[in-house]
Formats: sequence, structure tokens, C-alpha cells
Amino acid sequence: MSNAPPLKKTYRITGMHCAGCVGSVEKTLNAIDGVEATVSLPAESATLALTREVGFDELATAVRQAGYGIEPLADVDRGEAERRRLADTEARSRRAWRTMWTAWALTAPAMVWMLPEMFAGLRWPSPLVFDLGVTALGAAVLAGPGAETLRSAWRSARGGMPNMDVLIALGAGVSVLTGGWAVLHVLGFAPMIMNFAPVGAMIASIHLTGRFVEAKARGRSSSAIQALLSLEAPTARIERAGAELEVPTRDVGVGDVMIIRPGEKIPTDGVVLQGRSAVDESLATGESIPVEKGAGDAVLGSTVNHSGALRVRATGVGEDTFLSNVIRLVEEAQASKVPIQEFADRVTAIFVPVILVVALAAFAGWFALPGVFTDAARWASGFLPWVNPELGPLSLALFSAVAVLVIACPCALGLATPTALMVGTGLGATRGVLIRDGAAVQTLDRADTLVFDKTGTLTRGAPRVVAVYVAAPPPGDAAENADPGTGEARVLALAASVEDASEHPLARAVVGEARRRGVAIARATHVEAQVGMGIVGVVDGERVVVGNTRLLGEAGVSGEDIAGLEERFGSDSRTVAHVAGGGRLRGTIAIADPVKEDARETLLELSRRGFRTVMLTGDREAVAAAVAQQLGIDHFQAGLLPAQKVEAVRKLRAEGHTVAFVGDGINDAPALKAADVGLAVGTGTDIAIEAADITLVQGDLRSVLRATKLARATFRKIRENLFWAYVYNVVAIPVAFLGLLHPVIAEAAMALSSISVVTNANRLRRARL
Repeated sequence: MSNAPPLKKTYRITGMHCAGCVGSVEKTLNAIDGVEATVSLPAESATLALTREVGFDELATAVRQAGYGIEPLADVDRGEAERRRLADTEARSRRAWRTMWTAWALTAPAMVWMLPEMFAGLRWPSPLVFDLGVTALGAAVLAGPGAETLRSAWRSARGGMPNMDVLIALGAGVSVLTGGWAVLHVLGFAPMIMNFAPVGAMIASIHLTGRFVEAKARGRSSSAIQALLSLEAPTARIERAGAELEVPTRDVGVGDVMIIRPGEKIPTDGVVLQGRSAVDESLATGESIPVEKGAGDAVLGSTVNHSGALRVRATGVGEDTFLSNVIRLVEEAQASKVPIQEFADRVTAIFVPVILVVALAAFAGWFALPGVFTDAARWASGFLPWVNPELGPLSLALFSAVAVLVIACPCALGLATPTALMVGTGLGATRGVLIRDGAAVQTLDRADTLVFDKTGTLTRGAPRVVAVYVAAPPPGDAAENADPGTGEARVLALAASVEDASEHPLARAVVGEARRRGVAIARATHVEAQVGMGIVGVVDGERVVVGNTRLLGEAGVSGEDIAGLEERFGSDSRTVAHVAGGGRLRGTIAIADPVKEDARETLLELSRRGFRTVMLTGDREAVAAAVAQQLGIDHFQAGLLPAQKVEAVRKLRAEGHTVAFVGDGINDAPALKAADVGLAVGTGTDIAIEAADITLVQGDLRSVLRATKLARATFRKIRENLFWAYVYNVVAIPVAFLGLLHPVIAEAAMALSSISVVTNANRLRRARL
């Protein structure tokens, strides 16, 4: 049996309008063997995890039988695919606009025509003409602008999974049918009934208006991605065969050398070969201050070159660019499900069938037992002008049943979570917070413990020399230390000469300091690294030892000479490397990994916001204690291997804490996975970023604060939306059942509930992060 992870594929789904549609498509796809589907209404997509090879025809047959359409995504890069989706969304919005106004052009005359009948009981110019006219207008609205709603209702009902359109079609259709009944009454072929045909036209028109406004609002939800896409450079200037050519950006290949002049956009990801400039990377980081770039520095496509000309070698094109990865992460997050949405999904799965039963019960109750309800109707008629208890039992029964059908709204429930999630993930993408999975938003919102790796996360991850101490020379050799600068230079020269052969970060710090001071570095021979202790070698015929107390002790250097230096330098966050040559101590070099400038301020702010802060590090106890004290960290553990970091995270979770782990290195990947939610700083490794739920594009700690603010703001909107969606249905349906709600007002309220949920989600874009 294969243990390979499921193959993921994404398809576009058409014809979905509400949460019921989402449930129908998911149920249909999940019924196929080997398919686990997650469907997103805002993204209009289905993400499939396939444990076997499933052909597109098999998927298409099932989805189309359920009444919806499915399309494979075009074989283009994500940026182009997203542009096509946005263009399709805009085209549908324009069609919705035309459909809405066509519906109102037919409905408005029916509304005006019914005013004399409402206020004066006058059916002008005659009862027959009036009933025929308003019925014809109502039927025209359903047959024309409302035809797609009727088709959608029929397809979903035929597939055994009725959606929201079924309720609208029944409510509007029954209302228009009463017009035909009223005509038969005027002709003497049927008993008297109230003509609700204009009501049916208004129900359909208000429904179509709500669809249009909702579509526009949902379009604004993805404005962050649209803004990113609009920043792409359409063309690139490249060097080929000694000449400069201007080509479409999509034709740039890996290895091509691009010429970017001041004020131009960098076409695609690359590395600076020549030149120096300030680059505006706000699209990736959210920070408006340009970043200095020079030879060897990485640059991102679509960022803006400010001050100087640059020659850049392309390293990522098409799907491999930063922008494409941002779009991929946002798409995945928008297609994912937040745990709190599960209850709403269960409700919407049975919502339409339950409402059909409730509407049937309302009709039966009013028709068979009118006396039970008319007392409430007489009481309400004193302040609700549309309540008329004098109508016949059939009219009252239809009035109540139609109101129940059109007031019920699973759309608001279904849009509450994914729309807020879409806005939140899009906002995060423009602020340097890339969310891989929507569930991470909910988890980070309820996290109470932030666990940080030290090196590269709280500190710069680039050790540097902070002090050089020259040991006192033996008696009779005072001249060697007559000039302190010369003495320090000699200690650095000895250490750097042997360390130059090592790639260890501490070795690079020593070599870098020597070069900054202009100290000559000799070529060492017989260099040998001593794992965990240091390094030895021969410099100008002299055996040089650089390392800890143990290594120097093995080299015969007096422990008494070292003890004072160890105490002086080793009691804080510094790491010491003792330098011995010719069998005696020459000096000590203190190396430190400085904390990031914003670390203390950010950690204190996180503490004020109620987070418990913990640091896990593989560094020694003294260094960890000094960093923890400097930054105001609540708890720390030192000397940990990667597996021990995982155990520490699991222990915190076992104690009842919800843990967010922040790290950047390869050795952080297991802990990132072990935590409830993992945050990888973007300056770290690809492995750490792949293991994380949230990627912080910037390396500073402010991004962690920004991510927590985003999670809390997003989840606050989700809670608000779900609350009002539930309250709306819980209150409105019983009122409609009692006959106290006019069907037109009910439909307007239903449309408004969906619009308000989407509009409230869009307010998230104003959040201060």
C-alpha cells in the first residue's frame, strides 16, 4: 500500500450561488471513490485530494448531474489564471447588472399598477385586465431575467440536493401562479384568491439585485490579489547576443540578464549582478521604506527599482516567482475550511429541505386551522399595514408560506466564514503575512503561547565579533603588547588564518572582523576541526589553537590563564573563542549574535496582548538567559536538539496551551509541524517555510505581531458574520410563519442579510496591522 501523499488538483466550479450549492458540489465529489473535496464559494473552486487517478470526465459527469459546471484550470501560470478568473468575475458582474435592470424594468410597472388596488381597492381599468396585466409582467420577470434562477433550482432539485434557488423559485413561482388563479376567478372558474403576481416579480427582482450587489462585494474581497497582479511588469529588457531586447515578461528565462533602469519595475525574481539601488518591496512586505540592494542581493519580481541602474540575473520565472507563490498560498487558504465553519456547513446541508417542510407546515396550518393564527394577525394588523386577517384561508396560507420560503437564507451562513477569510488572506498577502491554511487563522486567534527559536528569529542569525582581549605576555616579552591595537590585530590574524578554512558561522564572524580591520590573513596548513571544541592549524610554523577551554587544555595551555577570561566573557550572551599559539594563550575573541532591533519592543507588545512568550534554543544556558532577560521573555530552555524542541512544544500543548511556534531554520521544521500553528520568518529556509502554516515575508519580529493582529481581526469578522446570520434566521423564520412578514419585505431582508455579511467582511480591509 502506497504511503504517498494525495495528489492535489484544483478545478473551477460554475453555477454556485450559495452555501447549499457548495454543500451539493462537495457531497457529489466526495461520493467519488478516492476523492476528498473542499469547495470554496468566493474562489469558485474545488480543491481535490486524490488517492487514485480520477479522470476529468468522471468528475464532470458527477458535477453536471448535480446541476453545476466544472472546468479544468488553464495551463498557464497562476498570475495569468488569476487574471482570467477576475475577468470572468467582472463579466458575470456586468451580466448580473443587465439582468437586474431588465427585471426591474418589468417589475416597476407591475408595482405602480398595483398601488390603486392596495390603497383604494381599485383594480384598474377592470379586474380582468388588471389580473391579466400584472400576471403577465410577473411571468415575464421569471421567464426572462429569472430564468437562470429557475434552471438552477430545477437542476439542483433533480439532483436530489435542492439549493437556495429552489426556495426563491417556489416563492416567486407560487406568487405568479396566484395571478393565473385570480384570472380564473374573474372568469368564474375558481374561488377567490389574492393576486400575488406583482409580489412574485418583486421577489425575483430583489433576489437578482442582491445577487448583483453580492457579486460586486465578493469581487472587492479579492482586491488585494488584483492589486498585486496590477503591479506586474508587462515587459522586460534583457541582454541577448550583446544587444538589449525588450520582450514580454513571460518570455524571460532563468539565467537571462535583465537591465532595470531607475523608476522601472523588476520583471521577475533574480539576483543583482551589477549596480546599487534602493528597491521598493512594499508589495511583498507591506513596508514603504525602500531596501538597499547591491551585487549578490536577491530581488523580487514586480518590485520597483528607485535610484540606480541594475543588472539582474533571472532566477525565477512563471510559477517559480514570489508573486506566483503568493497567489498559490492565497488560493489554498481561500479554498480551505476554518473549523468553526463545520457547524454552519452541517446546518446549510439540511437547510433547504427543512425550510420546505416549514413552509409546507405554515401553509397547512393557516389553511386548515386559520383560527389558531388569525388572533395574532388581527393584533398585528393594527401596526403592520400588510397584515390583512380578512383575506381568505387560501390567500393567508400562501402569504405565510411564500414569506417563509423567501426569508430563509443559508447564503449568509455560507458566506460568513469564507468571505472574511478571503479578505483576511488577501490583506495578509499585501502585508507580508502569507497564510497557507484557513484553519491557521482560527488557531492563531486562540493561541495563548508564542514559542520562539533564538538564532535567526530573535537574533540576526549572523554572529559578529564584539570584543578582542589580548592576554598578558609572559615576563620578558612585554614588547609584544606595547601597542594594544597591534596586539588585537595579532590575535585576530592567528585566529582568522586557521578559521578561514571553516564554514562555521563563528569562524566566518572572526574572518569577517579581520578583513574589516584590514588584518592580513596567512595561509594555514594542517588545519583540523575539532567537533564541538574548535579548530587547530599551523600558521607560519606556529601551532595555533582556537576554541573552548577543553580544547586549549588538551593543547597544554594553562587553565588558570583561561579561567578569568571565561568568567569575564562567558557570563552573558557572548560566545568566547580562546586563541593560543606557541603553547601559550594569546587572547580571547568574544562573539555575539545580536538581537534584532525590534525584538524587545515586539515581545513586550505581545505580552501586553496576553501571549505567554517562550524561547527554545540549542545555545548554551548563559547565552539563552542573557537573551531572555534582554527581551523580557517569560520562559526559556537551552541546549536543545531539534527533537527536544519538539518534545518541549508537545509538553506545552499537553498542559493545555495553544502553541504558535516561530522559527526560521531547517532544524525548526519539526517544531513548526508539532505546534498548533507554525510561523516561518521569510528570511529562513525553504524547508522551514514549507513546514509552516503562515509565512512571514519579512525577517523582523513585527511580522509576528502583524500576523496575530490579522488573525484576531479576521476571526472577529467571522464570529460577527456567523452571529448575525444565525440570529437573522432564528428570528425571521418564526415571524414569517405567523404571517406577520410581507413576502417582498422578507425577500429584501434575505438579500440584505447576504450583502451585509459580505460588506462586513470587506470592512476588514481597514484593519490596522
